[in-house]
Amino acid sequence: MAGDWIKFELTTLDKPEVCQIADLADIDPDAVVGKLMRVWGWFDQQTENGNAPSVSKKLLDRLVGVTGFCEHMKSVAWMIESDGVISLPHFDRHNGKTAKNRLLTAKRVANHKASNAKGNASNVSGALPKEEKRREDQNPLSARESVDPRMPREMTLSWVPEPKILKTYALHQGVSLDLFTDQVLSAFTGHYEPKGQVNTEAEWVSMLVKWVRNDLNRSSNVKPFAPRQASQDFDDDATDWIEQGAGQ
Repeated sequence: MAGDWIKFELTTLDKPEVCQIADLADIDPDAVVGKLMRVWGWFDQQTENGNAPSVSKKLLDRLVGVTGFCEHMKSVAWMIESDGVISLPHFDRHNGKTAKNRLLTAKRVANHKASNAKGNASNVSGALPKEEKRREDQNPLSARESVDPRMPREMTLSWVPEPKILKTYALHQGVSLDLFTDQVLSAFTGHYEPKGQVNTEAEWVSMLVKWVRNDLNRSSNVKPFAPRQASQDFDDDATDWIEQGAGQ
């Protein structure tokens, strides 16, 4: 369902789990890897999230040609069985459409950087597909097209706050813009993206600022500076959004 290929790490060839399965099944480790690929490929093509409620271990054992192979996978925690349902743990890290898109995007960026070591950030961004552009600039206030703060949108891993809106909310809450690093944005989008929540741009930015401010309040070593009063430093339109209750 997610494509005709799966992610495979070369380090898997020498993992102790592979050797353990080889000992239990009394087959060569390379044969174990091939049979694991069959199982992982089956789950990738036949399931959405790594859960297979209607398939038995006996069927998968026949698929790979080794009796008890699924039990051996369970013994190394590479397969889980609960209430008669078998599943693959951490399925979304290596399989499924989202994982594959992340891998392809990272590969495009790496290839582009390797072929053009002197390229600038804009060129790297150009190597990304429009629907999968990722943050390459550590500064969230870099130039980008203006976004309507009232526009509803679902959170995605590639989301970057609109600079003007972020600046307004950050100043209003007394949070330094330097705190909105790439790591912070990744943690924020990673938390909300699986929830499928839809908010306006202003509401997402407000939630992000509160996320950072709460982290500051929980820290014993870092304190936020005092919030500024609405003044000429604020963008007039952005101030209006806050006064109207956007993002509250």
